[in-house]
Amino acid sequence: MLPRATTMTEPTSRPGGLIRTIIDGDLASGKVREVVTRFPPEPNGYLHIGHAKSICLNFGLARDYGGRCHLRFDDTNPGREDVEYIDAIERDVRWLGFDWGPHLYHAADYFEQLWQWALLLVEAGKAYVCDLSADQIREHRGTLTEPGRPSPYRTRSVEENRDLFSRMRAGEFPDGSRVLRAKIDMASPNLNLRDPVMYRIRRERHHRTGDAWCVYPTYDWAHGQSDAIEGITHSICTLEFEDHRPLYEWFLDQLPVPSRPRQIEFARLNLSFTVMSKRMLMELVQGGHVQGWDDPRMPTIAGMRRRGYTPEAIRDFCERIGVARADSTVDMALLENCIRQDLNERAQRVMCVHRPLRLVIENYADDRVEEIEAPFFPDDPPRMGSRKVPFCRELYVERDDFMEEPPKKFFRLAPGREVRLRWSYLVKCTGVRKDERTGEIVELRCTYDPSSIGPGAPAGKKGGTIHWVSARHSVPIQVRLYDRLFGVPNPARKDGGDFKEHLNPESLLVLTGARGEPGLVGATAGERVQFERKGFYFVDPVDSKPGAPVFNRIVSLRDSWAKIAAEG
Repeated sequence: MLPRATTMTEPTSRPGGLIRTIIDGDLASGKVREVVTRFPPEPNGYLHIGHAKSICLNFGLARDYGGRCHLRFDDTNPGREDVEYIDAIERDVRWLGFDWGPHLYHAADYFEQLWQWALLLVEAGKAYVCDLSADQIREHRGTLTEPGRPSPYRTRSVEENRDLFSRMRAGEFPDGSRVLRAKIDMASPNLNLRDPVMYRIRRERHHRTGDAWCVYPTYDWAHGQSDAIEGITHSICTLEFEDHRPLYEWFLDQLPVPSRPRQIEFARLNLSFTVMSKRMLMELVQGGHVQGWDDPRMPTIAGMRRRGYTPEAIRDFCERIGVARADSTVDMALLENCIRQDLNERAQRVMCVHRPLRLVIENYADDRVEEIEAPFFPDDPPRMGSRKVPFCRELYVERDDFMEEPPKKFFRLAPGREVRLRWSYLVKCTGVRKDERTGEIVELRCTYDPSSIGPGAPAGKKGGTIHWVSARHSVPIQVRLYDRLFGVPNPARKDGGDFKEHLNPESLLVLTGARGEPGLVGATAGERVQFERKGFYFVDPVDSKPGAPVFNRIVSLRDSWAKIAAEG
């Protein structure tokens, strides 16, 4: 008997209104007493944001109804599976905040039972051994408008099928030479019922069963029976399995299964500016277009974790998009907004200048250093306290915060313009110095108003507020500016083109000259901060070293000036 109670951490998402209606009906009618769901990944790749939706749905439903959710690896294809993926999947599910407790299973655990049930179908004349090749089976299957043609081996006797099927298991035949097929209906309008393959010969070592088997069940054959063995009440799948449901139910009807699960389909998650096909993601990794499955630009859970996304934000995103029956594409901006809202409540504010431009305050003493009090949370200073930021004659400001000939609505530094330095003085630009060879501006000359901080200080007339760091006291840090991996909303269009042609060449920009507050040198792996006016950042847990943190940009802030500039 399977163990029962499963503990899941708080909080969890509550998507799935349509599915909840079905579950409510099953509970009210007495058809179901305890809700049992499952998350059934194939261990042939890393999980992505689409899987996160399924995880939140299945574990969330089980928790909300006081039931349980199983984690079951559908490991029926050993040639494409790896223990690396199993470990990564378990790590991702736990990171999202869910725990399967004792309910960890593998389809491979049921291989013997699945074999015995297949033998029952053979004995009942409902399955047969077929010698057609994969291409021939495909050719015989027919089309949506034309019925299939029976295999010439469909009329084999029960005795011959039993003998051949046993010899397949014993390893007497070459790989791919024979398969076991269900005998259903070659004229069915549903192609999945046209004698589907149940077993194929493959001499591949399985990560769990070793070399014990040389025949392996197909997903369609193993999935429903695994659900039944585990007592799954609601088998929740994405819409591409809707046409497979009659086959799922046909198998259950023919067998003495211990329970009768109900399959329910929902629309999968499609997200703009990315791809979520395992094949495409594998192609990106193997082709060196990204730096691995955990590349922060990837839509994988591992990539999002390394970029600095929080599980709370991902769960919030999954709850917001809900569960529907119709396919649609969710805008990446919604996910980014969930990240911003979550981090806005937890990330301390600090200052970092990404592209430094020297600013010299001419009327500030060269040997003078002040410590400016700056709160970590400007909207709630008592919450997390403050830090001391050194201020002196020479500072760094953002190169983008100065223009010699500014357009309207540019409220940053310009000749003769005044701005406030964040948490500090008002400064006025009095001149610039340029490189004699290139004409590039290399230094701003300014004056400051000593009375512009403290009680009763003037706010400044037309200028804005810009961030800064001390040129003498700031520390060099590496900043990685991550952007969307693709430059178009739908890179996987079915137009025959190569999706990789739409890769965004600026999806990663590495800034090696950035300067940050002195305290940033002590940032440790896994910390999240907001660089004021720039975005939310995460100390990379892989490449950061003590005293040398690497900051990944998680998501940018909304930039009102960028919007104004884009509008012309």
